[in-house]
Amino acid sequence: MTATLSPTPGRDPAQLLERTRPLWMRAAQQGELWLFGYASLIWRPEFEAAEHRSARVHGWHRALRMRSRVNRGTPEQPGLVFALLPGGSCQGVVYRLRPDGAEAELQRLWEREMVTGVYDPRWLPARTAQGVVLALSFTLSRRSESFMGRLADEQVLHILRHASGRYGSTLHYLAATAQALGEHGVRDREVQRLMALAARHGLV
Repeated sequence: MTATLSPTPGRDPAQLLERTRPLWMRAAQQGELWLFGYASLIWRPEFEAAEHRSARVHGWHRALRMRSRVNRGTPEQPGLVFALLPGGSCQGVVYRLRPDGAEAELQRLWEREMVTGVYDPRWLPARTAQGVVLALSFTLSRRSESFMGRLADEQVLHILRHASGRYGSTLHYLAATAQALGEHGVRDREVQRLMALAARHGLV
């Protein structure tokens, strides 16, 4: 049985796309088309970037708090994926995309990240060693029905053991993100804590 992705109630992905497109195309014309990755966009970008840099955004942090009923779980056993939530800061990677093909890249990005309209697309200042760039980022509101809130370790372990969706398990997603962050020299204490928790219980 194939799961169907339905738009988040009250959020039209097409309207969010139309709202984002003018700034995206303007950035492409200026040669400053940047995208911020904080989890799977780092280890599975699915685009060719002209340049990438380590970057930090302030006012947002990476957290394994977003419910996944299709990609990393099912409606019966939801999984978890990382989201960019308000507060703190987040070290990740910014990618500069080539201006040619900008429209097609935006469409592909929307089909990947915004098919349900769950994220809030935002242009965030990302600090790099070469200076600050404005990057499109996908954030999550704590008011979203997909926001899970803080879970006890026992709940997280249950999800890591049992949740799997069309792209694989939550456990694989966590491990791939941890590996990619390490390869980029990013130390995320919560990601490291979750990996240590999984290791103590024989999951990795």
